Amino acid sequence: MALNGNDSKKVCEAIDAVYRSHSRHVFATLVRLLGDFDVAEEALYDAFKAALEKWPRDGIPVNPRAWLVSAGRFKVIDAIRCRVRFEPLPDYIEEQLAVDISDELDGEGIEDDRLRLIFTCCHPALPSDAQVALTLREVCGLTTEEIARAFLLAAPTLAQRIVRAKTKIRDARIPYLVPTPDMLPDRVDSVLRVVYLIFNEGYFASSGGSLTRPELSEEAIRLGRLLVELLPDPEALELLALMLLQESRRSARSLPSGDLVLLDDQDRSLRNKDYIAEGLILVEQALSLRQFGFYSLQAAIAAVHANASNAEATGCAEIAGLYDVLLSINPSPVIELNRAVAVAMRDDPLAGLALIDAILARGELTDYHLAHSTRADLYRRIGRITEARASYELAYNLSQLEPERLFLERRLLELQG
Repeated sequence: MALNGNDSKKVCEAIDAVYRSHSRHVFATLVRLLGDFDVAEEALYDAFKAALEKWPRDGIPVNPRAWLVSAGRFKVIDAIRCRVRFEPLPDYIEEQLAVDISDELDGEGIEDDRLRLIFTCCHPALPSDAQVALTLREVCGLTTEEIARAFLLAAPTLAQRIVRAKTKIRDARIPYLVPTPDMLPDRVDSVLRVVYLIFNEGYFASSGGSLTRPELSEEAIRLGRLLVELLPDPEALELLALMLLQESRRSARSLPSGDLVLLDDQDRSLRNKDYIAEGLILVEQALSLRQFGFYSLQAAIAAVHANASNAEATGCAEIAGLYDVLLSINPSPVIELNRAVAVAMRDDPLAGLALIDAILARGELTDYHLAHSTRADLYRRIGRITEARASYELAYNLSQLEPERLFLERRLLELQG
């Protein structure tokens, strides 16, 4: 596509669009070719700088992504040639620069580099918190400050995690590739877990002033789509289905003021119908494989909620049954808590309370605010106000999420009245 060389505004807009759409693809390929995150970042900057200088004169190239990869790589080569006489060149850089890439800039190889980068960032040799931070920084392109705000960390602390992870990858010579089929089962789990954690933090923030962090849940869905597109793994399909169905409810989960809205009180007309339709199709595909796993069962539960026209129409018995299966393959006190809610809806609040009390009696979830707020709500439903107030107060003291604290405070005032 050629543009008028004098129309600088159009050129700048075109380059900006290319940056938004392709910069992380280009970066992923530069990491593979140059073997170093920081060198690749510098090469990406130089490539777009060169585009700003040359594209207004020569027009937009037919394959902008390949042009940028080539330009960034040659900028690095030129810079190294200038300084190589003063300092030794690292062996891994020499190896990468010696590779002939002329036959692989057709788009297909570059496309696969996105998946390679995800697997590199989620290598099991890295701590889990570093995997999440590195994936958001290098795959999603979020700034260090944005990631730090999302997880309520100081930016220098987050930056140190990212630097240590990059150093580990470089020093350990962690390969930049998609694992071989025999290694995939162990490595895919790590990638999916990171995407799942990113989504959960975006869908229901652990703390702060907002109930959700849309930029995180949207990035997780983007990564989920990428995994489904490039990786033939049924669990990737299941995770994407789960995220779409959960995210479809985001607009209904809070008021414009930011106040929390409980599931039974949500306006279902506000849900994202496109996400629901896509998610339901993916759930059907996942369940047809007859491989019921952690993500597929949660997606099936979300599908029951999505199919219900109102709270009364929700298939509580079906949800409780799905939680029974989920608990059998993935024992967890949090899943037990969710099952207790389903049992309370299917049978009665006392049945749910008995299950929650059993969890707390074992010493599990005592510091988990949702266990106490759920217990409080069930006590409120049966009119046991004293017990409800005590549990609401515990939940209020444990919660670090401002919309949740405001909701619990209102509940306490209602019960006091």
